[in-house]
Amino acid sequence: MPRKSWTVALAAVIFGIIVTAASLVLSGGSAPATLGDPGPLTRWGLPIATFVNHAAMALTIGALAFGAAIVPRSTKPIRARASARVVVVPESKPKAAANVSSAATQTATEAGSQIAGAEAAAKDNDFRAEIPAKSTDGGSVHPAFDATMAVAGYAGVTWTVAAAATLVLMFSSVSGLPLSGSSTFTAALVDYIFNISLGQAWGWMVLIAAVTASLAFAVRGPAWIAATAVLGTAGILPIALTGHTQGGNDHWGAVNALGLHLLGVYLWAGGIGTLALISRSLQGQAPGRFTDIKNKAQRPLTAGLVLKRFSDIAFVAIVVVTLSGIISAWIRMERFEDLFTPYGGLVITKALLTLALGILGLMHRTRVIGKLNAGDSTPLASAWRLIFAEVLVMAAVIGVAAVLGRTATPVPQELPPAASPARILTGYDLPPALGIGEWFTVWRWDWLWVAVVIFLGVAYAKWMHTLSKRGDSWNIGRAISWYVGLALLTYVTSGSPAVYGMVLISMHMVAHMALTMVVPIFLVVGAPMTLALRAMRPRTDGTRGPREWMLAFIHSKYSQVVTHPLFAAANFAGSIIIFYNTDLFGFALREHVGHELMNVHFLLTGYIFALNMIGIDPLPARLPHPFRLILLIATMVFHAFFAVSLMNSNMLLQADWFGSMGRPWGSPPMEDQQLGTAAMWGIGEVPTLFLALGVAIAWLRSDTKAAKREDRRADANHDADLEAYNRMFEQYAEHDQTIDQRRGR
Repeated sequence: MPRKSWTVALAAVIFGIIVTAASLVLSGGSAPATLGDPGPLTRWGLPIATFVNHAAMALTIGALAFGAAIVPRSTKPIRARASARVVVVPESKPKAAANVSSAATQTATEAGSQIAGAEAAAKDNDFRAEIPAKSTDGGSVHPAFDATMAVAGYAGVTWTVAAAATLVLMFSSVSGLPLSGSSTFTAALVDYIFNISLGQAWGWMVLIAAVTASLAFAVRGPAWIAATAVLGTAGILPIALTGHTQGGNDHWGAVNALGLHLLGVYLWAGGIGTLALISRSLQGQAPGRFTDIKNKAQRPLTAGLVLKRFSDIAFVAIVVVTLSGIISAWIRMERFEDLFTPYGGLVITKALLTLALGILGLMHRTRVIGKLNAGDSTPLASAWRLIFAEVLVMAAVIGVAAVLGRTATPVPQELPPAASPARILTGYDLPPALGIGEWFTVWRWDWLWVAVVIFLGVAYAKWMHTLSKRGDSWNIGRAISWYVGLALLTYVTSGSPAVYGMVLISMHMVAHMALTMVVPIFLVVGAPMTLALRAMRPRTDGTRGPREWMLAFIHSKYSQVVTHPLFAAANFAGSIIIFYNTDLFGFALREHVGHELMNVHFLLTGYIFALNMIGIDPLPARLPHPFRLILLIATMVFHAFFAVSLMNSNMLLQADWFGSMGRPWGSPPMEDQQLGTAAMWGIGEVPTLFLALGVAIAWLRSDTKAAKREDRRADANHDADLEAYNRMFEQYAEHDQTIDQRRGR
């Protein structure tokens, strides 16, 4: 690595430690505790170790993200010659696609592997794309990629050491025991790691960091790098689940807001740090072909492409960090006067530093990136100065955040002394009795799903806008269906089904079936992958952007398995049995992670099944329409059988949960369960009938369009097939006449 980059990194670490120490003093965290003080080494060392842990974790995640999707892997990418020939022909041919020559289409057909696409042209050229197994093996390894992976590896090692130090210092702080090498301290530390939730969380953090660091040194393929980045991002969970969230008034909201906040900060901070450390390797020309409006012969500097791609990610990260920060502060501070507490002062300081970072990022977008992508290297020095300034400010942000996590919040985060059974079990007081009005007025925002819905809604609108600017169009009915599906998804995850689903088994089943059977139908009709593939441009420098990752996933062995019609049907039908007849149900009720994983699983299960039945998005394999109807009827019968068997059962599911809620209103738990199974039956069968109707309509349209294609071909070759067919029978007749004549002799 260039010495200048490492000098700036060292300066950022020193500056961050100074800010951490200053924040600790100003917030009063450096003062000795009145009871069980662990000593000055723990008081000062824990915030500093936490700062290094956050900074190294962010740098690891950011560098892995750069390696997976931002920096070029090769100086001569093979995909630069292949991806430019990707052809997408949607269900209704756009105006721009009419100009694609038949020769180009033939080239793409020969180069790629066909994926089943739109029902309107399932046997034509729907989606043909080339995803070579070794797409970037031309030339040599790009120095920016080599530097990026080195950053990921060394940052991962630092993260592992810092996480281990934080674990030990955290135990010292919680137990009030000064750091010691005695057997008593060691035995208590081991018990803390294996038996106490906070210790278990940080034990997982150390393990995740160690595995991520090892993989960062070992893997170089894009899929493995992306998987390593996802693994590193999982380190957010221990922090989010053990922050100021355990007993607050909105436990799950606080966990989700903090998780989103950390994700945004790590991508943003890690990206800035990675840019600073690999800056010298980005000053050459970018690999692949590049067409500039003003000068078609120019190619951009690698720095321009990388800055542009990171700028797009950073913009999303800024929005996530800002909004999630506001939500987190709102949950932990109820009054305006709370801003003048030590916690509030740190929140204000962090907000101002974040605003400064946003301004610096805006300067990148407006003053630097455009010129670099036009081939002008003049603003390069200014770009690196801005990046180095961002690194210092981001180090200060992480330092303040490290102390903020150790500072008492104005709103108490412990359970109240007279907590009700519902509050102890669910973390929330009982909602009011469920009536007609409560179906629409009772909400508890699940900020994770709110963020997902906003992201998907904005992305869909952006893709439609891109098509519109090109002169193409998109079916408005599909757009309406998509946004209806997103609205229903928000309601199911944040509205009354989510709130009452924690205390009523009937509402839990309603939410479950809505996620599996109702929401996916609207989302599948929206055809988001078809729209995205039409709107997004392919990259030509060997990197994998969103479009390339989407196509890579469609072509992957994993996708071939999980989206196969038989597997999708078995998963769709079998998940409900496994979930309700194992402790997975209890895990989803007791643990926030389990609850969110349940939502993800049932939504994706229903989506993939509906996609196989009525979707037009590309899939590796599809069943013919008659077999789809058979499969659909089989799953409908299976759902009915399971619902009836559960309705006749005398055993209450998760009795220690639903039977201990202490509800003074509503039906007894057993009657409520029978009501829920009836709702499961009804909600499951009605959407299935709509799916069957959709399959039948698609079957009819497919046959009609196949007949029209045959008519067009007959018109083009002047009924050559029919003439050949008639000629064949004439030859048969002549042959028979010849035989008869021979027998007559």
